[in-house]
Amino acid sequence: MEILEYIGLAFVLIGGIFLFLGALGIYRMPDVYNRLQAGTKASTMGAMSVIMGVGLIEPEWFFKSLIIVIFIAIANPLSSHALARGAYRASLTPFMKKKMDAYDKEFHQKKED
Repeated sequence: MEILEYIGLAFVLIGGIFLFLGALGIYRMPDVYNRLQAGTKASTMGAMSVIMGVGLIEPEWFFKSLIIVIFIAIANPLSSHALARGAYRASLTPFMKKKMDAYDKEFHQKKED
């Protein structure tokens, strides 16, 4: 095996780890906004790493994989933003364990305890 194949396999492995952690984040997060964040960031990095790894393993696919990586880098954040905006317009509230309001609405200063 050549050095590029080893580097490509490392990229594929790292991408698989990112994708697994993204799936775990989607499963574990409490609301739609946190799930979008976990899924988008991890799947973007995971898919880009896997595709670049394949491009390094098979050099004749490198240019095609580079185009796909650029498309993913543009499309994933845009689609996540559209989903978050739709969730916001649908009035989905973020999960909060307890509501904290440390500021007085009348005086716009921190409340005294």
